[in-house]
Amino acid sequence: MQANIAFLASPAPEAQTALAELTAQYGNCPLEDAKVIVALGGDGFMLQALHSTQELDTPVYGMNRGTVGFMMNAYRVDGLLARLEQAEMAVLNPLRMTATRIDGTKADALAINEVSLLRQGAQAAKLRIVVDGRQRLDELVCDGVILSTPAGSTAYNYSAHGPILPIGSDVLALTPVAAFRPRRWRGALLPKGSHVRFEVIDPAKRPVMADADSRSVRNVLRVDVASDSRVAHKLLFDPGHGLEERLIREQFV
Repeated sequence: MQANIAFLASPAPEAQTALAELTAQYGNCPLEDAKVIVALGGDGFMLQALHSTQELDTPVYGMNRGTVGFMMNAYRVDGLLARLEQAEMAVLNPLRMTATRIDGTKADALAINEVSLLRQGAQAAKLRIVVDGRQRLDELVCDGVILSTPAGSTAYNYSAHGPILPIGSDVLALTPVAAFRPRRWRGALLPKGSHVRFEVIDPAKRPVMADADSRSVRNVLRVDVASDSRVAHKLLFDPGHGLEERLIREQFV
């Protein structure tokens, strides 16, 4: 049976085996001709697939052939066409990060889950936080800080004791990692339209790196982050197992 499906797979043996099985049954059309993209792997590979295909405006349906599968559906070879026809769609807008290094060069990246700033060395980072042009925290001494989307709120953000955000909420989670000063600061919830600037205090002595969905920029001086509504990632999920349900279920485990 042939279908307008493009399959992408991680290098993991389980994903490569699944790729061979699915291609034998459904074919594998070029990405530019596909009506749907099926990503085989874990959450990390799903993020890679979304980033690499964002210019195509083609929905992506993940099947779990990795270790973590929060953004993935269960793997089955048979009945894929029916599952795709019945799938529910979630639309995600990523964060756009512009990181300025100490030498003045800049790097741009998109983050579906989160943008994080992390200390590079043994000493804690010192950061200043400015929201929409207004200084909100003059000095945060910490291992790092995370700005997370609702889709990423159950990932690094949740591990750092940040809140889980409902999908579709126009909110971002700002969460410190091991905050030392102010010791009791637990972060903040910000409107989705906020522009957040992180300024590194004493970057030569206390170097900091910025990370957008595992794409890192070292030795940053400042990092500007804002949601980019011009980019829309379309994810497909089996009925009753969409991101909204998964985020609710995660809170009752």
